[in-house]
Amino acid sequence: MNKETLQQSMYDLIVETSTNLPKDVRRAIRSAKARENAGTRAAMSLDTISNNVKMADDNVSPICQDTGLPTFKIKTPVGVNQLEIKEAIYAAMVQATKDGKLRPNSVDSLTGANSGDNLGLGTPVIKFEQWEKDYIDARLILKGGGCENKNIQYSLPCELEGLGRAGRDLDGIRKCVMHSVYQAQGQGCSAGFIGVGIGGDRSSGYDLAKEQLFRSVDDVNPNEDLRKLEEYVMDNANELGIGTMGFGGETTLLGCKVGVMNRIPASFFVSVAYNCWAFRRLGVKLDATTGGVDEWFYQEGDKIDLTERSVAELETAAATSGEQPNVVVLEAPITEEKIRELKVGDVVHINGRMYTGRDAIHKHLSENDAPVDLDGQIIYHCGPVMLKDDEGNWHVKAAGPTTSIREEPYQGDIMKRFGIRAVIGKGGMGPKTLAALKDHGGVYLNAIGGAAQYYADCIKGVDGVDLMQFGIPEAMWHLNVEGFTAVVTMDSHGNSLHAEVDKSSLEKLAQFKEKVFK
Repeated sequence: MNKETLQQSMYDLIVETSTNLPKDVRRAIRSAKARENAGTRAAMSLDTISNNVKMADDNVSPICQDTGLPTFKIKTPVGVNQLEIKEAIYAAMVQATKDGKLRPNSVDSLTGANSGDNLGLGTPVIKFEQWEKDYIDARLILKGGGCENKNIQYSLPCELEGLGRAGRDLDGIRKCVMHSVYQAQGQGCSAGFIGVGIGGDRSSGYDLAKEQLFRSVDDVNPNEDLRKLEEYVMDNANELGIGTMGFGGETTLLGCKVGVMNRIPASFFVSVAYNCWAFRRLGVKLDATTGGVDEWFYQEGDKIDLTERSVAELETAAATSGEQPNVVVLEAPITEEKIRELKVGDVVHINGRMYTGRDAIHKHLSENDAPVDLDGQIIYHCGPVMLKDDEGNWHVKAAGPTTSIREEPYQGDIMKRFGIRAVIGKGGMGPKTLAALKDHGGVYLNAIGGAAQYYADCIKGVDGVDLMQFGIPEAMWHLNVEGFTAVVTMDSHGNSLHAEVDKSSLEKLAQFKEKVFK
């Protein structure tokens, strides 16, 4: 194979996967938009998602700032040099990271050091398989950390919250799958997709589950029992009312694919791989002689523009929905009095300064002084994609929110210690943070997960950066924003939309307890 041609093909696969949402996924999102009630928080979220997809198309920039752990599945004819393919992938990964198409995500598990180029022990994941066909089938999935953390594995028999006993049969499997959707809530950027692996051991079961995510959203399972299970889940999971971003609504799940393999008698695992709405997976058919691209997979049909409804139509729909939210403009430093006026359901437009802070920053602040005065300020749970120009200035290429629950051990204490008034993230936080918001006078703002281009467009400048020793995603970036929109989902009066949705969806889940699947 031609080395340069092969490397270019792998680079194109990486860039397209990161920036161009597959057509089958677009069709699923369009269907979700058609089901949602106009003017609701879920409808607003889907509109933001749609705008974000269009902006990623136009800018050829990452759909989501968390480009995840790249996983390649590659089938090669007998005799093809797989080492050459691996070298081409490594070189393409480095180039795509340098060009801002991928966020540097490879971190040493012992030291926390970021490699800076997405290469390291075990990253990226590359799985090879030989076959008898005369071409190379190369597929890639970019699965972010927020949805990866909502993967779950069950060992049957087991007891499930809301559903009771799940036995070693199809009904028990059905309960596990339904529970997996419930437990994800909005933390995995719902509405999402799930791949389910039945059987195997703990590792092969998860591999099988992730393998299902490489199937087309539109395909039909040839196994009759699994087809019925997939249809059951799709018919019933959306009755849980979790909705887009966990805001409540008509669509919680966009796709369900199930696979099965044999197991040993003593073990019965059901493994579930959860994927967010930003379902970034594409594939190419490569010429085994030249390494060039002959065909793209998952791109059948017309390319849908999800923003086909005009702004005027959206405003009209919102005006007639009866759900006009209270809109508040915030600019730091924010007073406690201003925060106490906010209630769950309010929409905020943020202008001025905010600071990013993820896992490393929160741990650092729990043990050290802050590098800047955070009194009255806003912390954004975000690990952006950043590029530096020739003059040394930083530019934001993608900047959506990360899953906030990881900061639950630190958040409340840090807010009180430094006087932070608002925290932005996705998926909500727990009781410790909620209690701190009430005691201190703080608020949690839910941004739309995966909307990395939409929020990057709101960032008008980078005014500085601290703690770069933690790497680009984990550093504290000083951002100047304009019209940054989020929803109050946890307020200073003890109210949490996330807790309400969790409670109501658990009650609905329990309705399936006695409904035996056959």
